[in-house]
Amino acid sequence: MRTIIGENYYDGIKAELILTHKDENVFIRLEDFLIKYKHETKLFFISYDLKNKIENLSSNNKDQTQFPLLHCIVPNKILPKEEFENSNPTKNSTFNFKPEFNKQEYIAKIKKIKHHIQQGDIYETNFCYSWSTNQKLENSFVLYQRLKALTQAPFSVYAELKDHIILSVSPERFIKKRGNQLISEPIKGTAKRKNDKAADQAQIKLLASDPKERAENIMIVDLVRNDLSKVAIKNSVSVKELCKIYSFKNIHQMISKVTCTVSEDVSFSAILKALFPMGSMTGVPKIRSMKLMDTYEETQRGLYSGSIGVMQPNGDFDLNVVIRTIIYNKSKESLSFSVGGAITIDSSPEKEYQETLTKAEALLKACQ
Repeated sequence: MRTIIGENYYDGIKAELILTHKDENVFIRLEDFLIKYKHETKLFFISYDLKNKIENLSSNNKDQTQFPLLHCIVPNKILPKEEFENSNPTKNSTFNFKPEFNKQEYIAKIKKIKHHIQQGDIYETNFCYSWSTNQKLENSFVLYQRLKALTQAPFSVYAELKDHIILSVSPERFIKKRGNQLISEPIKGTAKRKNDKAADQAQIKLLASDPKERAENIMIVDLVRNDLSKVAIKNSVSVKELCKIYSFKNIHQMISKVTCTVSEDVSFSAILKALFPMGSMTGVPKIRSMKLMDTYEETQRGLYSGSIGVMQPNGDFDLNVVIRTIIYNKSKESLSFSVGGAITIDSSPEKEYQETLTKAEALLKACQ
């Protein structure tokens, strides 16, 4: 196991917990593991389909990546990431990804999903689809470096696990705990950056004032506020930032910040069960949206739409949202990634399709 999260490189496995779809009492087992290794640093790899252990949900879609529901690791070594970064080759491979839906198929699905919104079944949802290729991945860290250079994403992860390699350039934080404070930073709203400075500034203004993008973001902020209230001390949930535009190297994103205070005895599992999966990757109402998307999506999301992060020995943790992420299944020699977007009553199927291509662009470019 070799992993980079944030400024640290984690090497080796002192202890690990791997939970699959077949396992029962997953949160009891997780808490037992966390208590046993309370004074150690822990790494989390959490699949979206952990939702099926939180709510009465299921998915019969194909499992492309075959990633476990939850993988928690106590690493042997924690070193500055430079000790790993400086030891890798410079060769890069080329990969040719194919989407599981063409444009016409995608648009047809969006029209059907919008019909559910028109009927009042849901107000907003997140529909995703995958891209894949069957090729052997060599020099994986070089590909990760290319992804990082193209995106400069703040919540990036590189992980070499037993059965998988994960190359994530996520711009989104799921949940952070510092002391008795929880911080969630949902993203809803995306615009491609322009090369011309004036045009790029115009993109920022356009995104910031777009009524559809703001409506998407505000609906998810309300969902996050509701989820946080399940574990928060009464009247402590607060929106610190609403629909603020943050610029990354390749895209602009609309991000909000919601916080709350929790008591010292609130467990990690209680927080996870209250908030997971994150609202930005589900929809409103949350459970109904997840059920519907399992019928319209054809591939289990697996680690995509899940979370990766680190828990410190003092119990503080920081977890990302697994988006803009390439996952390699070693035994199948298969690479895949997924993209998606929020669908509302005002969604244009054509524009939604173009937004998924914007999100895929850096991943595809890095693989050329």
